[in-house]
Amino acid sequence: MPDRAPHATSTTERGAFCTARCDCGWRGPARRARSQARTDAERHLANVRAGSDAADDGNGRPLE
Repeated sequence: MPDRAPHATSTTERGAFCTARCDCGWRGPARRARSQARTDAERHLANVRAGSDAADDGNGRPLE
């Protein structure tokens, strides 16, 4: 198996919005609720563990 990017998530804030990010390059949508951004990150990690290689924003939309 080729080297894979590690999956360590964090959240960042910009103004009134919070975004979940992962070291692999994944990024969730901007959220007003920090708790929802954390849920996006947890969902991303669950998808990684399940073997889903789809890079999406947590809502099924591809990353830009």
